[in-house]
Amino acid sequence: MRQLYAFLAVALLSGAAAAQAYQPDFEPGKLKGPATGPANEVLVLGTPHLSALPKSFDPAKLRLLEDRLAAWRPDGIAIEALSGMQCDHVRRYPVRYADTIDSYCWDPAPAQAATGLEVPAATVQAEQLLAAWPANPAASQRRRLAALFLAGGERASAVVQWLRLPQAERRTGDGLDARLVELLDQLKDRRNESYLIAARLAARLGHEQVHPMDDHTADRVITDRKGWADAVMTAWKNPATEMRRKASAALEANLGTPEGVLALYRAENAPGATKLAFDSDFGAALEEPSGKRFGRQYVGYWETRNLRMAGNIRDALAARPGMRMLVIVGASHKGYLEAYLHQMHDVRVVDAGVVLR
Repeated sequence: MRQLYAFLAVALLSGAAAAQAYQPDFEPGKLKGPATGPANEVLVLGTPHLSALPKSFDPAKLRLLEDRLAAWRPDGIAIEALSGMQCDHVRRYPVRYADTIDSYCWDPAPAQAATGLEVPAATVQAEQLLAAWPANPAASQRRRLAALFLAGGERASAVVQWLRLPQAERRTGDGLDARLVELLDQLKDRRNESYLIAARLAARLGHEQVHPMDDHTADRVITDRKGWADAVMTAWKNPATEMRRKASAALEANLGTPEGVLALYRAENAPGATKLAFDSDFGAALEEPSGKRFGRQYVGYWETRNLRMAGNIRDALAARPGMRMLVIVGASHKGYLEAYLHQMHDVRVVDAGVVLR
C-alpha cells in the first residue's frame, strides 16, 4: 500500500511539473494581419483617477496632455466605465451586484422620465440616430442624442454631445429638461478622466460618442468581508507598495504646471510601471497564505475583469476595422490590456511613451 501511495505521489508531482513546463505552440500575437489594408491601432493610456488627485489640482493643466493625444488623432476613445446596457443587466441581479450598482451605475431614471424611454429603447434609438447622422447636425439633433444617451445610461457620450453644442444651444428641449441640463453642466467639469480627458478630447476631434469598456460581471458577494480585507490589505504592505507611494507623492507635488501633469502620465505609462504595480498588488495577493485563498480569489477577479475589458475594446474595433482607438484606463490595468490586446490578430498596440514625448 505504501508503494502505491508513493507511486501516486510521484505521478501527481510529475503531472504538475509537466503542466508547468508545457508551452502552447499556437501564439496568436505572432500571427498579425491583414496583409493589406490598415491595421487596428490601440493606444492604452494609463491614468491616475483624477478624483484621487490633491484638491489643489487644476484640471486646466491637462491641456498639454490633451494636445499630445489629439496629435495622435484617434478615431475612437474607450473609457473605464460600465455601459448603460451592462448596468441594466446587473440591475436584474441585485443580490449579487448590489455593491456594483451603488458604485458604478448611475440611475438613469431622471432621463427616462424626461424621454419616456428605458435603457434598451433609448440605446436602440441612439444607434439608429447615429446610423443616419448628418455631416452638420442641427443643435436640436445634438440635444436629442444627448437625451437618448442619458436615458441609455451613457453619461460620458451625452457630455460629448453637450460640448459639441455652442454655449447658447446648451439648453432645455428635445428631451432635455432643466434637471438634465443641470446634470450635463455638472458632468462636463467633474473630476473624472472620462469627462475631463475623454469627453473633451472626443468633442475636440469631432467624435459623436465615447465607448465604455469596463466590466464588472465578475463581481461577487463577499461573505467574509473582514477576512478578505485583512488578507489582501496585509499582502499590500510590502516594499513595492512603499516605492509606488513615494513615487506618486513626488509626481503629485509637481502638478501645478502642464509639464508636471505630462511628467505624471509619462511615469504612469513608462516601461516597468505595471510590473511594479504587480509586485505591490496582484503578485503579493497571489502569494498571501490565508486558508480561504482570498488573494487568489482577488487575482482571479482582476484577471477576468481585464480580459472582459480587452474583449469589449476588441468588439468596438471590429465595428470599424482599421481604426485608431485610444483607451483611457486606470494605470494598473494598462499592462494587462496591452498584453491581452497584443494577442489579437488585427490589433497593433502603440507605445504611449512615443505619443507623450
